[in-house]
Amino acid sequence: MKKSFYNLNFEDLENILRENGLNTSAASLLFNWHYKKKVIAPCTVDISKKTLNFLEENLSFELPQIDIVHESSDRTVKFLFKLHDGSKVETVLIPFHGKYSICLSSQVGCAMNCSFCFTGTQGLKRNLDTSEIVGQFLVAWNWLVQNREEGGRILNIVFMGQGEPLHNFDVVKKACDIFLSKNGASIGNQKITVSTSGFIPGLKRWSEESLDVNLALSLHSPFTEKRNELIPINKKYPLEEVLSYIDTIPLRRKQFITYEYLLIKDFNDQEIDARKTGELLKGKEAFINLIPFNPFPGSEYQRPSEDIVENFKLILKEYMIPTLVRTTKGDDVLAACGQLNSKS
Repeated sequence: MKKSFYNLNFEDLENILRENGLNTSAASLLFNWHYKKKVIAPCTVDISKKTLNFLEENLSFELPQIDIVHESSDRTVKFLFKLHDGSKVETVLIPFHGKYSICLSSQVGCAMNCSFCFTGTQGLKRNLDTSEIVGQFLVAWNWLVQNREEGGRILNIVFMGQGEPLHNFDVVKKACDIFLSKNGASIGNQKITVSTSGFIPGLKRWSEESLDVNLALSLHSPFTEKRNELIPINKKYPLEEVLSYIDTIPLRRKQFITYEYLLIKDFNDQEIDARKTGELLKGKEAFINLIPFNPFPGSEYQRPSEDIVENFKLILKEYMIPTLVRTTKGDDVLAACGQLNSKS
């Protein structure tokens, strides 16, 4: 069975070429072709016939297939991708100032069972492999080139789609290696963010191995009982332990930690919630993203009013913590934060 080219980072590819007596310079050519130029068709330029024959016999260049595209009135784009085994995942392109951020999935479904997230209603089906993660990026980029006048300008990558990225640590790390590679996509480490619900085994590995990208924690409440309801793994991995591991993660210049706070009407949106959050995070090199809840089918939670959201933000500013309210994008096609599900 052929290996997927897109499962290989640059070092992997060089090693395979070397082990088979081939010129390793082909690695640079291939990474430049597929990741820098974003060409889907196989590369045949400046590569020896012997190497081309080896590639054809041993490597697959197949990518996820677009099953459905939903285009929102605000120009957000949601893809339902069909994978080689028939599994499906969603990916979202979020527009800003003529450019895009891409929200990638890391698993089919999710094991975390967060009550505010539509993906959690699926349960975990399986992990994605590296080719299925980088494939989302490459196929979406080419879709933009063909369908939007601004072309393929994806400047930011966020692992905030379906799945818990740190539950699939090795694959997410390799995908980040490929995105960061100077030989290929060459995306700056400050432009990539990996989100977690607080999965301590993954955070422990991050502190030991370093992903060299930004980290976002789904905080959502500083109170144990409320966070237990929203994020059930808080019972196994309490917030205090999660924060202690995050404090051990080495950050390079321009890297940062973001704390995501989902605001739910009459649940975690009151002054006491804001002040407890401020006390918890004051003094840390932290950013807070406030996310007004995005309803999905079957959810009992509701979105708070704009006045409540603004008041929450003003209280946090008293604690000298930079705070932004994330603008809802794509909710008319269930593409907003927490609305992704493989059954679209």
